[in-house]
Amino acid sequence: MPHMLEFMRVSLDYTALGLSPVALEAGPVVLRWYSLAYIAGILFSWWYLIRMIAKGDAPYTKPQVDDFITWATLGVILGGRIAYVLFYDLPKFAADPLSIFYLWQGGMSFHGGTAGVIIAVMLYANSQKISKLRLLDYVAVTAPVGLFFGRLANFVNGELWGRVTTVSWGMTFPGAGPLPRHPSQLYEAVLEGLLLFIILSLMFWKTRARLYPGLLAGVFGIGYGAMRLIVELFREPDAQLGTLSTGLTMGQTLSLPLFLAGAWLIATSRGRAINEK
Repeated sequence: MPHMLEFMRVSLDYTALGLSPVALEAGPVVLRWYSLAYIAGILFSWWYLIRMIAKGDAPYTKPQVDDFITWATLGVILGGRIAYVLFYDLPKFAADPLSIFYLWQGGMSFHGGTAGVIIAVMLYANSQKISKLRLLDYVAVTAPVGLFFGRLANFVNGELWGRVTTVSWGMTFPGAGPLPRHPSQLYEAVLEGLLLFIILSLMFWKTRARLYPGLLAGVFGIGYGAMRLIVELFREPDAQLGTLSTGLTMGQTLSLPLFLAGAWLIATSRGRAINEK
């Protein structure tokens, strides 16, 4: 009992923040923060991709960015949902296939969204006869911002909380029991979102990294993969999955291929170097 009281003494109460998943409600219209996070991430990526043209040597034009955003949006939504269904809760969706289309109830996989965007990049670049890897590099620089907004939305929703902890900033979340937990959503927002965006942006604007096709995409892959592998140590595994028989969580398992692919792209990028105009 004293041990539990000590936990409660140092914890912060999430409910005291007065946060709500709903950003705006007007009659039948309900706008959720999670939806706004997706919209904000897509709009920022649109703006930033156009902004990056100013650096010169961009593999695309503004009209092409305008067209590509539609492809990327479909990639994020379809890839994110399909991967969540397949890897995180297949029995549930197999029992009720129509629920696959209930996107407003949540359930998206970042790894699936990434795969969807990669496919969109490949298809669009091929249709426009532009460099697939170079377009992927530019998209990779903008991607962490969407992660940042998404993880903040997870925190506002009071979901995807961390493991039980004794740290002074531990928080008690509704539905997670009385013990304080790591606010792992914020860890991910800072590491996978803000920090990774700063690293990639500095590389793009301050170095010649953009002239080594695959390098920026590789840094994103290895950076996100490493950060997710670490943060999963503090994040509570999905209840329906728990820790897998390998000793890893599903998030860690799906991050390993991304990490390895990123390492390969970085290692081989020098051989694809292009001359600066």
